[in-house]
Amino acid sequence: MKRIGIDVGGTNTDAVLIDSTTVLGAVKSPTTADVMSGVVKSIEHLVQSHADAVHDLDAVMIGTTHFTNAVVERARLDRVAAIRIAMPASASLLPMVDWPADLREAVNPLRFMVEGGHEYDGRPLVPLDKDAIQDAAMQIRDAGITAVGITALFSPLTAECELEAAEIVTSVLPEARITLSHRLGRIGLLERENVTLLNASLQSLGKKTVDAFRSALASVGIRAPFYLTQNDGTVVLAEVAAANPVYSFASGPTNSMRGAAFLSGRDEGMVIDVGGTTSDIGYLVNGFPREANNIVEVGGVRTLFRMPDLLPMGLGGGTIIDPNTGKIGPRSVGYRITEEALVFGGSTLTTTDIAVAAGLVEIGDKDRVRHLDRALVAKHLAGIHAMIEDGVDRMKTSAGDTPVIVVGGGAFLVPDQLEGVSEVIRVPHAGVANALGAAMAQVSGEVDQVFSGLTRDAAIAAAQEIATSRAVEAGADPKSISLVDAEDIPIAYLPGDARRVRARVVGTISRPRVRLVA
Repeated sequence: MKRIGIDVGGTNTDAVLIDSTTVLGAVKSPTTADVMSGVVKSIEHLVQSHADAVHDLDAVMIGTTHFTNAVVERARLDRVAAIRIAMPASASLLPMVDWPADLREAVNPLRFMVEGGHEYDGRPLVPLDKDAIQDAAMQIRDAGITAVGITALFSPLTAECELEAAEIVTSVLPEARITLSHRLGRIGLLERENVTLLNASLQSLGKKTVDAFRSALASVGIRAPFYLTQNDGTVVLAEVAAANPVYSFASGPTNSMRGAAFLSGRDEGMVIDVGGTTSDIGYLVNGFPREANNIVEVGGVRTLFRMPDLLPMGLGGGTIIDPNTGKIGPRSVGYRITEEALVFGGSTLTTTDIAVAAGLVEIGDKDRVRHLDRALVAKHLAGIHAMIEDGVDRMKTSAGDTPVIVVGGGAFLVPDQLEGVSEVIRVPHAGVANALGAAMAQVSGEVDQVFSGLTRDAAIAAAQEIATSRAVEAGADPKSISLVDAEDIPIAYLPGDARRVRARVVGTISRPRVRLVA
């Protein structure tokens, strides 16, 4: 299958063209301030260099930091209406109570607390107050808000309150973009509500981003279907991704991890992705990133939903080193490295300058760092290596040595020998592993739900059926779908042989080839 993979990072925008498992071309260019022009430039380079090969594309896969950046920057977010169906429980804690004040102010929430929801054993807490939902919907309409997040107590167990509330809101406000918490998060009320409201605040940005990417592709003559990468190392049709932008959080590092698995042929092991601004350390399990089983903060907001288990570090090729104190990072020159680093004629000491001075890599003009004291260079290198070793140790789940696959444009910062590492694996095309991971990604479907009144086998089969339908909706070929993993946990305090079942399936894309428009 012939695809283009693109990954937009904080420092570089990478693009690759692959045919099945063969890399036909790769481009790395600085990320531009407006992002889209950098994407266009990368694709133009591929089209110009591989004019014949770029025809008959199956798909374009894009990884973007748009949505994470919006949360971190407190920008481009919609005003949100939050409806929590849990009264009289949880009355003392309003929606977004634990959000940073500046982020809460950015979304300026209209919050409603409504009677309803369920107990932990599936019994109704109190009847749903439909009149209160109707009144809330009218207030939301009058306020001009279209982004709505609905969260009900124990909705992953039974979603009827959320579904009924959504029908009422839609009847009053047909144009509302509604996010239901049971489709995203897990049991914890506040964390599930948080990710629901983050998703609601990002949906219009999701649509704008997808439209902008579509225009960027069209401007270089590409009409192929395109997908956005997700935080589990898979992709989803762009239109589907626009409705659930939170699933693209942390998609950059997971692209790199999938690329590392592809390039190394390893399904198990640690991956260090060294970019221009940060490094991310993760672990491969069956060729996919290990999933986090605890709370993950996004922009200072506690969430509990599908996220990769990653350790980010403020260490990259553009990381600034203070010449006076010797402190390494966390600030970086980012995409301005070609202007500010010493080897490019700038005045800022970066980790790349240290690597060039030590003879680890040939970048820029090495004569510009000849004046650096050899002892100082060695000291800074030791500090960089100590940061990496500490990160590896923190990500281990056992005391033994583990293999490490190194990718990313700043991979030269990782030495060939590390404490606690059995081998350091270097791969071809390591600098564009993120784009490769995007290009060869499959489409996934996942479910994390509580089932009751079913046998264990029937519950797992039901979960797999739901996951399969979601994969097909996301753009997978039904005939190609296979089960990646499934697990079930009996819940003793619930009646009816209740159990929580998590299942994930993957499949190849089902879209027809589309030619490049001349």
